[in-house]
Amino acid sequence: MLGLRDHDLDRLRRMHPNPPARYLVLIESGGAMVARLFDVQRRLLAEFDAGSEEVGMMTEGLQPVREAHRPEWDAALAGHSSSEREAALIYALEP
Repeated sequence: MLGLRDHDLDRLRRMHPNPPARYLVLIESGGAMVARLFDVQRRLLAEFDAGSEEVGMMTEGLQPVREAHRPEWDAALAGHSSSEREAALIYALEP
């Protein structure tokens, strides 16, 4: 891979770590519920099944809000209908 050695890759990963997830959004997509992780700039980090065990662990003790219809979510959730966005649950994760 571009002639990089393992220790070079480790150093690059430390210099450019993945941004932490700040929001977990549970939203319908094509008839199925999906969980999407976003960073503080609302850039998509990951997507997975909303019924997974991880979702329960991540949301334990947190209260969701229904604010996916707000303008700050327009770009991140552009492919969703207004009804999907209004029904979506947003969890603010610890920074």
